[in-house]
Amino acid sequence: MIRLSIPLRQALARLSLPIMIAVAFGVMLLGKADTLLVERLRITLSDALTPIYGAISQPVNAVEEAIEEIQSLATLRSDNARLREENERLRRWHAAALGLEAENTLLRRQLGFMPEAAPNFHAARVVADGGGTYARAVLLAVPPQHAIRKGQVALDERGFVGRVTEVGSRSARVLLATDMNSRVPVTLEGSRARAVMAGTNGARPRLAHWPEGVIPQEGERVVTSAQANAFPAGLPVGVVRRNAQGSLEVELFARLDNLEMVRLFDFGLSGILPPEAVARPEPRPARR
Repeated sequence: MIRLSIPLRQALARLSLPIMIAVAFGVMLLGKADTLLVERLRITLSDALTPIYGAISQPVNAVEEAIEEIQSLATLRSDNARLREENERLRRWHAAALGLEAENTLLRRQLGFMPEAAPNFHAARVVADGGGTYARAVLLAVPPQHAIRKGQVALDERGFVGRVTEVGSRSARVLLATDMNSRVPVTLEGSRARAVMAGTNGARPRLAHWPEGVIPQEGERVVTSAQANAFPAGLPVGVVRRNAQGSLEVELFARLDNLEMVRLFDFGLSGILPPEAVARPEPRPARR
């Protein structure tokens, strides 16, 4: 082992920092002097490492694909079980529907049931919301020489919307079921109890005046009633909901906040309309 004297070690210690600085400057000068050389070295190194990266990435990609395949198989298994359960439920409902259809046909045959004629209707486009006398109403554009009259029932593709209250030569106004002036006689489909659906100017009308001893159930379907000859029976309206205060409301099937087209049905009912608003058949000429 070579032993250095103390003065020599002190001299080397003093020279180490200047030597390192000189080497750093040399590397910097070399890089500035020949940038193409550095670029070639980097490209060469990348070319040499690319096959290695590719060889390493193949097993990693294979493992990732295998994991995704296992996850998809597990998802397919759960979806298959859910679809089997839904299919079995639909089969039960189908069997029940066939039985009810056969029973209904038999009862109609025994009662001598005469089916009602299909009502006439006209489709109209909603051109404006609000305005007029009512807070919750829509304005419809109708063609000239139309057959629309007051009292006709407005439906969308889901259910009850409202009733025609104003008719012009090229427009008609429909009072929506949510307006505070709207009163619709309804029937609770589960208990067959009658009630009144009253508008509140809110999103849901309230349910009122059901018989004593009847408790409307959450989610029970609500349909129109033929009371007072104002509406036909059985038009879909909505379902019973209980709000945060405990009051009973009706969640409508129709989307009144996004109405574009409605159908106006003429059921030939007079109801609470004045006599001049009701279309009456013309008298037949007397036979000679």
